[in-house]
Amino acid sequence: MRKSPQWVFGAGGLFTLLVIWEVVGRTVFADSRAVPPPTAILGQLFADGFGFYWPNVETTLREAGMGWLWGNAIAIVLAVVMVQVPLVEKALMQLALASYCLPVIAIGPVLAVLFSDDTPKVILAALSVIFTTLVGALVGLRSADRTSLDLVRAYGGGSWTQLWRVRLRASLPSLFAGLRIAAPAAMLGAIIGEYLGAESGLGVAMINSQQSLAVERTWGIALVATALSGAAYGLTALVGRLLTPWAPRTVR
Repeated sequence: MRKSPQWVFGAGGLFTLLVIWEVVGRTVFADSRAVPPPTAILGQLFADGFGFYWPNVETTLREAGMGWLWGNAIAIVLAVVMVQVPLVEKALMQLALASYCLPVIAIGPVLAVLFSDDTPKVILAALSVIFTTLVGALVGLRSADRTSLDLVRAYGGGSWTQLWRVRLRASLPSLFAGLRIAAPAAMLGAIIGEYLGAESGLGVAMINSQQSLAVERTWGIALVATALSGAAYGLTALVGRLLTPWAPRTVR
């Protein structure tokens, strides 16, 4: 008997969840409206329309995208330095770990005082991705085939030649594993930054809808943010598969 594709089970599970959600929203939470049914959320989402969502989505995507780029660039540079200069690895790893452990909700107001415009949100998004990508890049750079490294050295190549010829290619599967996790993390960092102070963005829109008791709109904004994070994760995973066809699917 032929097995059904995995997406069939996923779609079935999602449909079942939506049906249960609809029933619970119209019965258990009918009076409080704390959990509106999906049909009401979608109705409000379409009523708000493109004009409401796009300016906020564009702002959040810009902040998250810039943070993702800067954070990942810093992480990759740190990983290369750690591999090439092992003497500084411990200090740099402790610094990266400290940045990962910093409570975003605590440093956000400080960044808002120090910087203006989108800078605080970009920094928070970058801090949200550095450690994850650093670990993936570091594992990947060190997974290079020892025989290939020895061959480069036998032909007179140094550590930088090994990096360029062998390590960078070997690091791609693990690097993309970190990058795809970093994508939704950057979205979260940007939205938290907007919560702490901004003029526009999904975080600001959510605060305004909460204050006006627009429950369906609040849920709609949350679903849009979730969809964007999922799309960013999926797009990064797709690019990783296209660029690393030799890697096992579990790694990509």
